[in-house]
Amino acid sequence: MAILKYLFLCNRNHTQFYMLMMPGDKVFKTKELSGQLGCSRLSFAEPEYMEKYLDIKLGSVSILGLMNDKDNMVQLLVDKDVLEGEFVGCHPCVNTSSLKLKAADMFGPLLEAMHHDMVIVELKGE
Repeated sequence: MAILKYLFLCNRNHTQFYMLMMPGDKVFKTKELSGQLGCSRLSFAEPEYMEKYLDIKLGSVSILGLMNDKDNMVQLLVDKDVLEGEFVGCHPCVNTSSLKLKAADMFGPLLEAMHHDMVIVELKGE
């Protein structure tokens, strides 16, 4: 199982929020992702928004936080390389524990139960 990065991002106006899942060894470049989303500028969202929409604290970003996003304010972005692995790791909304889940379960029935979909992105990390 590869180590993943979970990043909580927003647009300049703080009107669109994103959770990005990507391999931990890739370099994140906002320009690369902004181009794929058609946004002029992405940045890391303030912790207050993470608490408001995902009910999680800074340092605990996890795909499982989407279960708290009842109004679908956060769009899940998944780097295509994450989908190639058999398993994904995540925090259970606190960073004192980690879970190892089958990717097929996470991106199938679990994501569906959380009433979210995903957008697949391709990050080169160069």
